[in-house]
Amino acid sequence: MGFGMMGGMLVFWIIIIVLAVLLVKGLFGTNGTHVKNNTTTAKQILDERYARGEITQEQYQTMVKDIH
Repeated sequence: MGFGMMGGMLVFWIIIIVLAVLLVKGLFGTNGTHVKNNTTTAKQILDERYARGEITQEQYQTMVKDIH
């Protein structure tokens, strides 16, 4: 059992550990940027609804006041 076999096992275990960490981080971890990019504020939703013509200007203004 020379250094080649020991070195190969060391590399194998390092790869296994790195993959496990990445898997756990991907399943359970969130970094703030991921969450921020996927959330839409109430104001943005109102802006989109108003732009599509789903609500009137009066409704828009009332709803904006309600959320602030």
